Amino acid sequence: MTLSVVIVGGLHSDARRATVEQLLADVPGSVVLHHDLATAAAGTVVRTIRDATGVLSTGEAPLVNDCACCALREDLVPELLRLAGDATTRLAIVELWDSVEPKAMAEVVVVGGLTVTGVITAVDPALLLPYLGNGDDLADAGLAAAATDQRTVADTFARQLEYAPVLALVDSPEADDEDRELLAQLHPTARRVPVPGGHLGDSAGAPARADASGARSDLASAALAGFDVETAAAAQHPACALLPAEADAHGVSTLVWHRRRPFHPERLYAALEDLTCAAARSRGRFWLADKPDTLLHWDAAGGALCVESAGPWLASLPDAAWELVPPVRRAAAALDWHPEHGDCCQHLVFTSPGLDRDGLERLLESCLLTDAEYAAGRDAWKRLPPAFDTLLEV
Repeated sequence: MTLSVVIVGGLHSDARRATVEQLLADVPGSVVLHHDLATAAAGTVVRTIRDATGVLSTGEAPLVNDCACCALREDLVPELLRLAGDATTRLAIVELWDSVEPKAMAEVVVVGGLTVTGVITAVDPALLLPYLGNGDDLADAGLAAAATDQRTVADTFARQLEYAPVLALVDSPEADDEDRELLAQLHPTARRVPVPGGHLGDSAGAPARADASGARSDLASAALAGFDVETAAAAQHPACALLPAEADAHGVSTLVWHRRRPFHPERLYAALEDLTCAAARSRGRFWLADKPDTLLHWDAAGGALCVESAGPWLASLPDAAWELVPPVRRAAAALDWHPEHGDCCQHLVFTSPGLDRDGLERLLESCLLTDAEYAAGRDAWKRLPPAFDTLLEV
């Protein structure tokens, strides 16, 4: 029997543990593999393997290049392969440590020759906005996975949330309609599965036992439904990401802003702080007049913005190079092709409670080239001041 692997992650540790306990209760023959990176400062990563009855084994993985995540990668696949050799183990639940992101681990497991059947991020809806708004460095929160880890709480949580096709939602009494609506707008395509409890120590947090009839629970079904790492990676790539759609409900709005005209680099740069702070979460792709061939990625959460090059627009590539581009990228470009600019566009999405949609649109529009600047043509655009060179480390 082939071992199924489900990855359960998320910064909401109580929600994550409740999800893991529920899977143990729902799936006979399941075990949990967890690497505790909190001990990394002492030079080791502690590995624990347990089932529904208790701990089966513990061990230590030495640090690799002072990187706890690297130690996890080196140790994870051999342990899973060992579990795969045990005919009694049906499902391996990889419970990620707080700040470990599921994308990297799912890809490591697949490269190791194992089958990932599900990726789940556990969420307490009441904590959604506080975490998305937390611009603190992981290191300051004691959650860094390496000495060089420069991620923030907000951007890490956003990636954990948006990568997983399944969100396990604990029944949080503090959550309200706004929290649930924010979650729905941030990741509208996710399968949302309720999990009882989530506050360890409460009697309500005890996992419900599997149905006596043998029927598979929603959570177990999600864990075993199947997962494709290439499709998941494509869904996160700025060139073809499946971004949220327009929405407005329960005080939460999503603004989808799509334009063809390029940004003026200086005016956009001057507006970055206001644009970054305008929403709890914003992301997408954009282009600058002075860099018309470069696809730029916009990724903002917690009041911090990351802008980076995601390579060339397809419109800037020779025809022969298109064969080297993944089909999903070519398909996304074809659906959004413009006769003059090809796939070059502004496609930014802002999601937040209390979003000032009109003010945000006015600010974005003011950053585009004016009619006269646009009419001057690409040669003139390229001579505009390169305001983003420092940010892009050009």
